[in-house]
Amino acid sequence: MQSIDFLLGRLSTSKFRSRFHLKKKDIEYIESVGLDKIKSHAYDFISKRLAPKIIDNDGKQTPYHGHPVFISEHATATCCRECLYKWHKIEKNKALTSQEIDYVVEIIMRWIEIEYVKGKRAYEEMSLGQYK
Repeated sequence: MQSIDFLLGRLSTSKFRSRFHLKKKDIEYIESVGLDKIKSHAYDFISKRLAPKIIDNDGKQTPYHGHPVFISEHATATCCRECLYKWHKIEKNKALTSQEIDYVVEIIMRWIEIEYVKGKRAYEEMSLGQYK
């Protein structure tokens, strides 16, 4: 497993991965429930959708919108076991260990925290610009 900041830098060079960003409603949702709750959701989603040894709908289990964690999963290549193997070298066809789950959630949360700060700043600037 690699450094999270190094990994996020590599992912940002991917044309596909770099197109994912939190939207205003995602920022507002994070503000309403807090990052601890988002992290709890990430653990729940990863444990149920990514961690099992066999995933019947692997490659299709992660929606593209509807929750900040889903968006982050696509941005961080933690959306399916194929991407997890390609980008993170975590073997397929085995259940994820608790250490691997922690690693995946840490990546997801780091991306969300970065996007939250950038997005919140951008939306605040847009709001201020409307009143000038």
